[in-house]
Amino acid sequence: MTDFLIYEQDGPLVTLTMDQPEQRNPLTGNTAVPEFLAAIERIHDDRRVRCVVLTGNGPSFCAGGDIREMKRQATPAVSEIDIRHEYRRGIQRLTLSLFNLEVPVVAAVNGHAIGAGLDLACMCDIRIASEKASFAESFIKLGIVPGDGGAWLLPRVVGMSRAAELALTGDMIDAQQALAWGLVSRVVPHGELMTAAREIAGRITRHASHGVRLTKRLLRESIHSRLEAVLELSAVFQAISHKTPDHSEAVDAFLEKRAPRFGEL
Repeated sequence: MTDFLIYEQDGPLVTLTMDQPEQRNPLTGNTAVPEFLAAIERIHDDRRVRCVVLTGNGPSFCAGGDIREMKRQATPAVSEIDIRHEYRRGIQRLTLSLFNLEVPVVAAVNGHAIGAGLDLACMCDIRIASEKASFAESFIKLGIVPGDGGAWLLPRVVGMSRAAELALTGDMIDAQQALAWGLVSRVVPHGELMTAAREIAGRITRHASHGVRLTKRLLRESIHSRLEAVLELSAVFQAISHKTPDHSEAVDAFLEKRAPRFGEL
């Protein structure tokens, strides 16, 4: 079986490209999950990395689950306990790992983002779309539910009413509708997608690594924590940040009217 994920690094920017275009880059029935987990650990450990761009090769961003895997799971040979274990040890590990990655992730949605593919985009921090992109929370059309956390992720991106409409109808929306609903932050011509994604990433990677990582952690914690808890965590992170060489360099650069020169963590 060929590798699923292409890992490319250019200084502080990592680009992850899903590379099974003939199968529309599915997340099951292949090595996608272990490859994602390994890439995420590599990014965590490389403190030079300040941003990730995630995209897909071919006409699809990600088609979600492999239909042949669903057919196998429906057979009497696979029990309900087996399926639960496969979800918990498979795609749900990807959900937790990618959502909790300290480094910001920009999803460059190049085509279809279907089912778990849409949820994969929602695990990222920023989503931009090609004009050719389309989106569907389509589990209902196969008689199943979002088993990868989509019922938690999607409402936090587009709100409960629109999430319910997508999840309960399975309808597909185009890039412009996704923009109007706040699912993506911009739509660009197809040929300009990666340029636009890297431009956003470049505006992130110019900042100090610890500041980028700690800011993302605060944003993630704010989703499910009380204001008091986030304020306390903010005070701790701020105390750490004030004592870093990069903070001193940023202040000096501001006073001297020059670009800062940040080191590594």
